[in-house]
This record gives sequence, structure tokens and C-alpha cells, in this order.
Amino acid sequence: MAFRLTDAEESREATGRCAGSKLRILIVRLSAIGDCILTTPLIAAIRERYPDAHVAWAIEKRAAPLIENHAGLDQLFVVPRHWMKSPRTILAMRRQLRASRFDVVLDPQSLLKSALLGWLSGAPTRIGFGYPAGRELAPVLNNCRVVPTGEHIVDCTLDLLRPLGIEHVEAVFDLPQYCVDQSVLDFPENCFGKQKRFALVNVGAGWPSKLWPTNRYAEVVRYLGERHQLPSMVVWHREEREMAADLVANSMGFGVLAPETSLVELAALTRMASLFLGSDTGPLHLAAAVHTPTVGLYGPTRPEHCGPYGFEHLAVKPPGDRTQLKMRKSKDNQSMLQIDVPHVCSACDTLLREDLKTCLQQDQFDAASAR
Repeated sequence: MAFRLTDAEESREATGRCAGSKLRILIVRLSAIGDCILTTPLIAAIRERYPDAHVAWAIEKRAAPLIENHAGLDQLFVVPRHWMKSPRTILAMRRQLRASRFDVVLDPQSLLKSALLGWLSGAPTRIGFGYPAGRELAPVLNNCRVVPTGEHIVDCTLDLLRPLGIEHVEAVFDLPQYCVDQSVLDFPENCFGKQKRFALVNVGAGWPSKLWPTNRYAEVVRYLGERHQLPSMVVWHREEREMAADLVANSMGFGVLAPETSLVELAALTRMASLFLGSDTGPLHLAAAVHTPTVGLYGPTRPEHCGPYGFEHLAVKPPGDRTQLKMRKSKDNQSMLQIDVPHVCSACDTLLREDLKTCLQQDQFDAASAR
């Protein structure tokens, strides 16, 4: 199986063929969902500096729906997940990429699989991170290596634009307005009435070490309902349904179970929410990107590195600074257990106050400890 090209490419291909003198840029960020979202500011930054550039993105299937209709993209390559295992697929991708005649590859992932894809494209300039931010053989395959100056993933990613003369840019998340079934858009009103004020709670996590206890989520949902008259919708994905249902059952009627949603349906619901609560996962970064006030729970990862991006969001972490970025395979969520309910409720209080912006700008709230 080779690349699947989106319909948007067909409508713009003629323009691309006639733009031989224009800069042709390929972004390679294959996965994961949250990291793909955190990469999207590259598009706006490129468009600001090179409005006539041809901008493409290579991405795996799961995250593709979130960006395939992005107004700043001319072309999208949807890459099979295990493409490196098939010589036939490798050759087919090489042929399709080289047909696009890219001048520059941006490799924010900077792993072997992303750097190899950039190398296969034949682009003469391949920009990625040097060691240690670049891993495996990526710094060998990328011939322009950048040392990141920022700490957050978003700032580090934007550092890749320095060789293109793009510096000191503001991160702009310009995700598309997604088309979803009307029944999804009507669900909040059917549950909560015409006011449609609600919090969105994501109980699951990609890593077992990122899970916060369901009963603690239930306590926060009850608090939001009693203190702020704010009901909660609990979202879930596949095997997370049982946890979500358990949370709702213990919410004293302040929580409702969301239907199973696709990524774009989740994005539409998130845009409608007054508050998002969850751990360091794709849905959290999606909420921050669509400017829904977000409280992120951080145990094994550092909010300074991958927290919800923007002043209108807060991260709560355990006391001290004992986070470990290499706990992916760990089933031990001890660091998450150190986050208590009062600190999370306090963070929610802050985001729900009308003087949020002034409060944060005056440093009246410690986002790290949420005290």
C-alpha cells in the first residue's frame, strides 16, 4: 500500500506544476495525534513568510483527519503505519514524493522513520534536530541540523524554520472547522439544555502511567456541578468506555457519557465546551489548539515540555519536579496519584473566573502546582 493523497491535492495540482520557481516544502510529522497538533503552527509561520509556497505534510492515517482540510496545506500524504517493512511501499512512496519536487523537508519528529521519508523525497535541504533532540539515524539523514532554543515542543518545532529565515514567530493553531453530523452538534443541547455550557472530561490516556483515578475525576465533576453549575460530558475511546461509564455513575448526576466520537467529532464538541480536563493526551492538545480553556494533569511528563500551549490553559503536576519522560512502558501511575483533587479543582476555578487573563498575567496563580 502506498500513499493516499487527499482530494485537495487534485484541485491544486495544476497550480503546483506551474509553480516551479516557488518554494516547495514537505513537513514530516507522522504521529502521534497530540504531537501532530503541536506541529501545526509550522503551517501558519510558513504562510506568513512565504505566502506562495507549496506546503505539504506526510502523516499517518490516524491523525490525518485533523489536518487534511487545513487551509494552509496544498497536499497531504497519508502514510501506512508500517511502511518501512514493505520494499514495494518504500519504492512507491519514493516515486510519489519525488514527483512533487520538494526543495525543503522539515522533520520535527526527527526519528529514523521520518528522516528516511524526507531523504526518499529527494529534497536537497532536509532540516531536523541534531543530537540529542534528533534520535536514531535522523541527524545523519537530515543534512541541516538545528539546535532547539525553546523548551516547549511548539517552540522547538518553530526553531526548525530558522534556516528558512523565519524567526521569532507567534504560534498560531489554525485547525479547520470540521464538518460533522448534526446529531453530534445537537448532543450537548439535548443533554444540558439551550445554555449548552459544559465541561469536557477525558478520562483515558495513551500511557498507563498517565492515568488519573476515575473516582478523582468524579469528585472534580461533582465539584464543577455544585460550585459552578457546570455539568460535564465524559468522552472516551474504545476500551476507555468502562472507565468513562464508571465516572458518570459516580458523578451524582453531574456527568453524562458522550457517544463514541471520531477525532473530528471530538474537535467539534471540544470547541463547544467551556472547559476541558484530562491528562497529557491528544484530546488535551486538541482542546488547547481550538482555544478551549484546558486543565492538564501531568505526572510522567513535564508541562514545560509538552503542556497545553497558551496563557488560557493550566497544567497541574505533583509536588516537586520528579517527572520522567521515559515512562512510556510503565504501568505505574504513582506520579499521577500524587495529584490531589483540591489542586485540580483550584485550577478549574481559575480558568472559570472572568478575570482569567489578568490573573495569569500578574502571576497570581502557580500553574505548575495549581495551589
